[in-house]
Amino acid sequence: MPKATWKDHVIADSDNTIVVEGNHYFPPDAVKAELLRPSPTTTVCGWKGTANYHSIEVDGETNKDAAWYYAEPKPAAKNIAGYIAFWKGVKVN
Repeated sequence: MPKATWKDHVIADSDNTIVVEGNHYFPPDAVKAELLRPSPTTTVCGWKGTANYHSIEVDGETNKDAAWYYAEPKPAAKNIAGYIAFWKGVKVN
């Protein structure tokens, strides 16, 4: 089962991830929402659309913009709408 961890804390785990461009996108209900903090950051992908970000907070430490999702992706990426992916030192294995 794919699991996302940072600072020895499990952020997400699920057998139902969707892999896109090498990234595991976790269903929202598989992510520990209490560890996420909303971020104003956005980026744009040509085929997926606008990504929104969350920072992760564990034991008083913050990993800025380490999680992202597409709330309203373009049609080609509609299968990952709301799913959350990780980077910036978050290990997924």
